[in-house]
Amino acid sequence: MKSSLALAATLLSATASAQTPLDPAALRDAALEDELAWDITEGLTTEIGPRPAGSAAEARARDWGADRLRALGFQDVRIETFPVPVWERGTESAFVTAPFPQPLHLIALGNSGSTPRDGITGEVAMFDSVAALEAAPDEAVAGKIVYIGHAMRATQSGIGYGQFGAPRRQGPSIASRKGAAAIVVRSIGTDDSSVGHTGVQTFAQGVQPIPAAALANSSADQLERIAARGEPVRMRLVLTSRQTGNHDSGNVIAEVPGRDPDAGIVLVGCHLDSWDVGTGAIDDASGCGIVTAAAKRVMDAGTPRRPIRIVWFGSEEIGLFGGAAYGEAHADEKHALAAESDFGADAIWRFDSDLTDGAAPVAARMAAALAPLGIAQGPTDAAHGSDIGPLAEAGVGIVQLQQDGTRYFDWHHTAEDTLDKVDKPQLQQNVAAWTAMIAVAANAEEDMLAD
Repeated sequence: MKSSLALAATLLSATASAQTPLDPAALRDAALEDELAWDITEGLTTEIGPRPAGSAAEARARDWGADRLRALGFQDVRIETFPVPVWERGTESAFVTAPFPQPLHLIALGNSGSTPRDGITGEVAMFDSVAALEAAPDEAVAGKIVYIGHAMRATQSGIGYGQFGAPRRQGPSIASRKGAAAIVVRSIGTDDSSVGHTGVQTFAQGVQPIPAAALANSSADQLERIAARGEPVRMRLVLTSRQTGNHDSGNVIAEVPGRDPDAGIVLVGCHLDSWDVGTGAIDDASGCGIVTAAAKRVMDAGTPRRPIRIVWFGSEEIGLFGGAAYGEAHADEKHALAAESDFGADAIWRFDSDLTDGAAPVAARMAAALAPLGIAQGPTDAAHGSDIGPLAEAGVGIVQLQQDGTRYFDWHHTAEDTLDKVDKPQLQQNVAAWTAMIAVAANAEEDMLAD
């Protein structure tokens, strides 16, 4: 009898332990020694490498990710595919033919039009902003190669990307409307290297695509110095990119079951694709490593109240296709919270949130759990993320763990986005922060669902 009672007590204790997750602070502190996020980041960048949206490499990455998530013990791992338009770069070069002949370093922008195989040569029309280009008469632009500069500087929050990204995002369409033969912009980056920063741009409805590229910032400086001499500048530009039609992309999804599915899903995401010129270590293999390692720590601690869903979004770089596909496919499901890691791997310094009114105490507990990591509480009515935008629009609560972006735009969308840029102790701080945040959200007793 005593033996039976002892066995029953042991089983009850084990069951309670499995259903009562550890304290978020304990999980947080243990995560500071995490190795899994690094292993995922290293594996994805080494075994797959660049993962352009809609490419065979992105497909291999989806299979790689699904296999890894299953091996880690996540449930219902699957790939949800969707079509995306695929653009491929070709030959790309720039050469100043007058007044001081010399080569420049550049990289084509996503969806760039193509020059003939031998390129085009034309006079360069210099502008220091999109506003200056818009204000210029069409005759000052027609038939010329437009150049747009900007004054982006490094910031901790990366706030300048929105403002100074306009030359890349809107510049090509404006230049085409005014009759330009092509456009080159100063790279949207904060470095002074000879490596260009690519990125997507989409020509506006009815606008004829023209060749569009980004000059490395050192080459942009050189071009501006040449133009400052006061003589007309001529450039030969070769960009032989092409559109290849629609191809499959997809989201990789994995689950941590919860005790109360009706309380809503806690979604944590990253994006799997990268640009073709680097291995996408900071953008965004590290994000996938961070959210996966954090979710596993919470899973291994015991069954959470809410289900946790990991989403490795596809085709973020070319226009947030993965987020849109997820939002459409899962619109009828209850989501309590969504968060995304997509700003590198440097230390998190601020916690922003935009939760439902009833979840205000949850945000306060998150802030308390994050404070020992040096993370300050930011706005409680503003947070965002790229692929989780459709969920935010549907009223789902959003959490944003703000990483230090001071270095991020030195390497963003370049061939320099490689594993050596990931600092392991800072990566581990990210995992600790995400672990604490997920633990609080997944186990909160408050109603976190939108009305």
